[in-house]
Amino acid sequence: MYTKLERIAEIAGNNPKEKFTSLMHLVNKEMLILCHYELSGNKATGVDKVTKEEYETNLENNIDNLLIRMKTFKYRPQPVRRVYIDKSGSNKKRPLGIPAYEDKVVQLAINKILKSIYEQDFIDSSFGFRQNRSCHDALKILNVYLSEKNVNYVVDADIKGFFDNVDHKWLMKFLEHRIADKNLLRYIGRSLKTGIMENGKYKCQARNVTF
Repeated sequence: MYTKLERIAEIAGNNPKEKFTSLMHLVNKEMLILCHYELSGNKATGVDKVTKEEYETNLENNIDNLLIRMKTFKYRPQPVRRVYIDKSGSNKKRPLGIPAYEDKVVQLAINKILKSIYEQDFIDSSFGFRQNRSCHDALKILNVYLSEKNVNYVVDADIKGFFDNVDHKWLMKFLEHRIADKNLLRYIGRSLKTGIMENGKYKCQARNVTF
C-alpha cells in the first residue's frame, strides 16, 4: 500500500499538472485495516458511540461491510459530534468535531491519498497540519529568520472560523485541479455535507456542494 502511495507522490512531484483519474481503488481492505490500527484508541466517540476496541471485536466483517457499502455508494458519513474545549490563553471555547469511528477510518484513508499528492506542492516553509511538522518546528524556523536574516516586521494573522465558513464549492473545484476520480470526489463531497450534531440538535454545514 505504501509503495502505491509513494508512486503517486513521485508522479505528483515530477508532474505538477498531473491529474489522477484512478484513486478510489486504493481505499481497499488492506488500507482500511491499516487505518484502523493507526487510529488512537483513547479518543472520544462520535454520534455512533463506537470505540476502536468495539469496532475491532468484529474487524474483518465490519471492514467488509463498509467496503460493500462504499462500492455501491450506500455509505454515507454520519454527522460530526461537536463539543467545545478550552482555548489556550483565552476564556473562550474552541469547537471540536468528533466523527463517528467508521468515518474516522475512511477519512484517514482518503487523507493518505490526498497527502501523497499535495505534499509535493507545498513549499518547505509551510507547516500547518503537515505530517512531522509542529508549531514548535515553525517557531524554530521563525527564530532563525529573525536572528540571522534582515527582517523588518512579522505579520500574525488568523482567519476566524475558517472551517465554518470555507466555501465547499470552491474547495471541490480546487481538488479537481489534480483529482479526476469522480468516486473519490463524491465521498469527499459527502463528508462535507454531513453536518454537525450539537447538544442533540442537527445542523447542516454544507455550502454549495453538489456531489
